[in-house]
Amino acid sequence: MSFDILCLTPTSITYELRNDAIYEIEEEYGVFLDGKEMLRTKRNVATLFSLTPDRDYVLQIGNETKSVHTPPVSYVLHSSDFLLETRGEDDTLALQTAIMATPKGGLLVIDPGDYRVTALFLKSHITIEFAKGARLLGSTKKEDTPIGKGEYLSEGKLPLEVFAWEGAPFPGKPSLINGFEVEDVTLVGEGLLDGQAEDSPYWTDVKTMPYARPRLLFLNRSKDIRVVGLSFRNTPCWTIHPYFSDHLGFYDLYIENPKDSPNTDGMDPEACDDVKIVGVRFSVGDDCIALKSGKIYIGKTFRKPCSRVEIRNCFMNEGHGAVVLGSEAGAGLKDLRIERCLFRHTDRGLRIKSRRGRGKDSVIDNVTFSRIRMDNVLTPFTINMFYFCDPDGKSEEVQSRLPRPVDETTPRLGRFLFRDIVATDAEIALGYFIGLPESPIGEIEIRDSVFTVKKDAKPGKPAMLCGVEDMAKQGFLFENVGKVLFHNVSIEGQDGKPINAVNVGEVVA
Repeated sequence: MSFDILCLTPTSITYELRNDAIYEIEEEYGVFLDGKEMLRTKRNVATLFSLTPDRDYVLQIGNETKSVHTPPVSYVLHSSDFLLETRGEDDTLALQTAIMATPKGGLLVIDPGDYRVTALFLKSHITIEFAKGARLLGSTKKEDTPIGKGEYLSEGKLPLEVFAWEGAPFPGKPSLINGFEVEDVTLVGEGLLDGQAEDSPYWTDVKTMPYARPRLLFLNRSKDIRVVGLSFRNTPCWTIHPYFSDHLGFYDLYIENPKDSPNTDGMDPEACDDVKIVGVRFSVGDDCIALKSGKIYIGKTFRKPCSRVEIRNCFMNEGHGAVVLGSEAGAGLKDLRIERCLFRHTDRGLRIKSRRGRGKDSVIDNVTFSRIRMDNVLTPFTINMFYFCDPDGKSEEVQSRLPRPVDETTPRLGRFLFRDIVATDAEIALGYFIGLPESPIGEIEIRDSVFTVKKDAKPGKPAMLCGVEDMAKQGFLFENVGKVLFHNVSIEGQDGKPINAVNVGEVVA
């Protein structure tokens, strides 16, 4: 059994098995540290916690061993040294003081216990360890935090984006943990960040709020950030939102929100570069992972796509879409790799959302899905260029099936490769791909894959666009696509033809 070290922090080791298994292997195995068994698991990715900084360890899994040295720290501080006499009423000031007191290269340990918090702000070059039993509990009172402006404008300079919602600057509330222009920060441990939004107006008064709701973790123009091992639940809206941030690693996390909770995406990297999402477990009320780069204003202003994203060995259990691209992709999405993931009981597997008006920079290209298992996913693949979001989303201009002139507002979708996919018990359709007549999807290739349809499938809509009827037990439907290639693909259980093509340049099957 071979493995790689994914992430090494002063107090943890995260490893990944080197195999072809999807998310986990069939039998439990032991993980040994200095000859002592520390963990038994089936998962391909796991973490050992509570290690000592600046120390040599020997990690053994199966017959392979690796020598590991944990990074040193300058000082170790503890949250218990900063607590107020009124502990438990509002611990925000105490924890913020502890963060600010932690020196460069220092380690702050959030000791076990409950901490009631409104909003905390990170600083650069520190590690924060959330010990097992440590719980940050978000405020349920919207009046506890200020409303910030969406952006600030200064003559001759690019806008300063502060808060955003669905791809545009928008007034917003600070999140449970915030990072504004910070770098070299590690958040690690077995602790829990609980937004407690089920008891707040953030879920009950969604449509009346004139500002963006808090996240649990918001990173704005930050870099070299690692988040390891933590659990997140009951977020007011999106759980983790990195915004214009680079060189990010999210490892072995657990993100949980009720299935009916509003807009509680698991993770939304927006206009970010070099992002690794590995070994993360999702069960949420919206999309598990949604990659974005802003609407047309953000795209034209900053021209920063979301790029070089690796998603691997993750488990998406419940959610609208397992991996979603768009719809806010004004600067495009490129070089995306999703592999060895398990999708179960999500509405969609891959879901791409775009529409007229996203702009000429909204190019989604070079996307590869490989070794993916989908169980009871209603529609494994959806690519929809008529997504009816925004106030004008159902207008004739957006929804017309007649070709419109190609101009500054026209988005483009490039090449997509799906290989080694096993999708069982799909219900609505195996794939629904509809491009714009004036800007067809470039190329879709599906290889070495198996698809089956559920016998007692219930009807539903395969995508969110006007004019689509409920359907069930359909195969692959393609419309306005340049080229479709099938190679070594098994399709069983559908009603009618396995492949249906309208206005497709070439079909090779």
